[in-house]
Amino acid sequence: MERQVILFMAAIGAIILLIACGVQGKMEGLVTFLMRGLLGALGIHFVNIFLYGLGFPIGIGINLLTFLTTGILGLPGFLGLYAVGIFHLM
Repeated sequence: MERQVILFMAAIGAIILLIACGVQGKMEGLVTFLMRGLLGALGIHFVNIFLYGLGFPIGIGINLLTFLTTGILGLPGFLGLYAVGIFHLM
């Protein structure tokens, strides 16, 4: 149940952000941010599965912080998350 509440709150936050940015006329930037965040979360999911299959339990979680990191920074943020994960294993 906790996961559903978190997803609901994230959806409400995204809707509020969408409305706020739409009012200011910055819809293109918002769509870019959301696409980077969603693709980053999807990439994290598949890379975690791949690394787990190879025997490396790095396990970067998909949460609001990782969504924001990949949404704002894009590919460098994605790679940075895995760099922190590898550093954490050492």
